[in-house]
Amino acid sequence: MAPLIDMVFILLIFFLVTTSFVKETGIEVSRPNAATASADSKTSILIAIDRENRIFMDHKEIDVRAVRANVERALAENPSGTVIVVADRNSSTGVAVKVMDGCRMAGAKSVSLAATVGEGR
Repeated sequence: MAPLIDMVFILLIFFLVTTSFVKETGIEVSRPNAATASADSKTSILIAIDRENRIFMDHKEIDVRAVRANVERALAENPSGTVIVVADRNSSTGVAVKVMDGCRMAGAKSVSLAATVGEGR
């Protein structure tokens, strides 16, 4: 019985180590639908914009002027990471553009806007 329990624990550890964890932005965002949206499985730097145009990164609220510094820090840790801006459908387009500009000025090679797969309305 003891070897069976040991084997179960080893399998449990194996699955915990090999499981990839999904990173979240820290807030609930209602994403817009897009007919051409596609899933991205690479490691990403996530920035969220809620309906009140507040910006969140790593579960902390940041100012739009701090986006560049935070993205530079994240890219230093993960140079091949892509930046995904998860904006609420009711957020301001101007704030999303400022965030994306800050990401590009920080040196991000790929900046994307997250959407939900669905009708392109």
